[in-house]
This record gives sequence, structure tokens and C-alpha cells, in this order.
Amino acid sequence: MDSFKYITERAEQRKGGKQALLSLLPEAVDPSALVEKPDSFFLEEMTRSIFQSGFVWRVINTKWPTFREAFFDFDISRLMRLSEDDWNNYMQDTRIVRHRQKIQALRHNLWFVNETAGLNGGFGQFLVAWPKTDLVGLFHYLKIKGSRLGGNTGQYFLQHVGVDSFALTGDVVLCLKLAGLDISDRPSSQKDLKLVQQAFNEWHEETGFNYYRLSMIMAYSVGDNKVHAD
Repeated sequence: MDSFKYITERAEQRKGGKQALLSLLPEAVDPSALVEKPDSFFLEEMTRSIFQSGFVWRVINTKWPTFREAFFDFDISRLMRLSEDDWNNYMQDTRIVRHRQKIQALRHNLWFVNETAGLNGGFGQFLVAWPKTDLVGLFHYLKIKGSRLGGNTGQYFLQHVGVDSFALTGDVVLCLKLAGLDISDRPSSQKDLKLVQQAFNEWHEETGFNYYRLSMIMAYSVGDNKVHAD
């Protein structure tokens, strides 16, 4: 497998130099800030990621204030008190995107978040405590315990809330394959995911970069996002 040095050099060339690349990279989120977030924050971002899947993100984000209004700012205890009729009525609620399966996913996930938070002293605490060397295990946990959180949706959710994680976008997967990993174009098998995690762990040890920064540099090193100064 290639040294991450070569991936970084390629990203710098594509983005117009080291400083230009650095300006594009996000700052790490302090884990203590994540722990202090209320459980409603995680339910909200989980729901936003689910509704963004298959939609233009800008459309969902523009409509999000009325989503928050319709769902009581994602107050878990209040949502838990809704009746079957209340949930069915959301299919006529113009404040939201009326997608039955995604509304049902919120209904499932509010219990998932509440139960997980109760067992771990908060959902943020649960996320922070999960070892970064097994992020693919966290991806799997979200998929089997949550609703509609498999694939990139769960991975984007983790990045949106500030977890130090990676997402297997097309550019990241292409970079992994160019670096020498024998994985599919859409890695989902346990074998492929184990290889991906191994690669990230080795590059983290090599560079000291967090996992999110590694994935961003990888994405900038390939694909159609080239921005090169003349």
C-alpha cells in the first residue's frame, strides 16, 4: 500500500499547493463538545442525513426550519408521546418532505437514540467512546440498530455531528484502490471494510492526522474536484 505522503502530494498538486490544501481541511471537533450535545441534536442530524439521501441536500436544508417546527425541535420525550394518528398525519404535513419510510425511520430512531443514550450516559458519550480503530464496526452498529442508517447515510451522519470518521465516497474509494487496496467499487463486505479500516489505521499512525482529515485529503487527491492555479 502507498505511503500517505504520495496521496498528500497529489492532493497538493491538484489544489494549488500545500497552503491551498490546508485551507480546505476542517478543524477537528473537541470530543468534550460532542459529549455535551443533547440527544435531540443527534436525532435531528440523523434525520437530516436520512432525508438528504436521494434528495438535493440544499432543498432539505432550506426546508429544515419547518422540519424542526413539525417535529418539536426533535425533543425525544415529546416525540415519544405521539400517537399512531399523529405519525400518520405527517403524511399530510406540508412543512416536511412527506416520505413515509423516512418518517417511520425517525419514529424508530428516536427510540434507538433514547435507549443508546440511557445505556451510555448520552448518545454523544456513546459515539466518543467508540474506538476510532473500528469505525467500520460503528457503521455496522448504526445499520443494524438504527433505521435507514446503512451505507453512506450513517457515515455522513457521523461526520455531520463531528465524529472523527471517514465516509466511503466514490473519490475516497478510488483513492484507496489507487493506493493498492483490492476492494470493490462499493465496499460493503466485511472483508473489504476490514481492509479499509486497516488502511486508515496505518495512515493515521504514519501521519498523526485524524480520520476525517485523512478522508478529505484522499477525496481531494482524485476525481473531478481538481482546482489547479495556472
